[in-house]
Amino acid sequence: MSTPTIVLAVLLAAIFLLLGAAKLAAVPAMRQAAAHVGMTTAHYRLLGALEVVAAAGLLAGLRITALGAAAAAGLILLMAGAVVVHLRSGDPAARCLPAAVVGALAAAHLVLLAGG
Repeated sequence: MSTPTIVLAVLLAAIFLLLGAAKLAAVPAMRQAAAHVGMTTAHYRLLGALEVVAAAGLLAGLRITALGAAAAAGLILLMAGAVVVHLRSGDPAARCLPAAVVGALAAAHLVLLAGG
């Protein structure tokens, strides 16, 4: 496995472990974000659980490539959904940028995994 693939897996895992844990813990900023887009805290916690599982999948993917690929694909779908939810909530495009960037990083990771 190449160094860029490993670096992306660890970086993405760290990002989603932190964000997912914050959603699971329902920290005030995450409760506000959920309310802003019209989600309940329970739904936001579910997203947090998916993010934590994906982070674990990315790390497991360092040994079992198929798991890493599945985790990256799941994160791409989650981040595409996040962009759509922000746009439907009337957020400016700049507010969608973090989700778009980490989604693009997950896509790059998936491409790297597929390449070798």
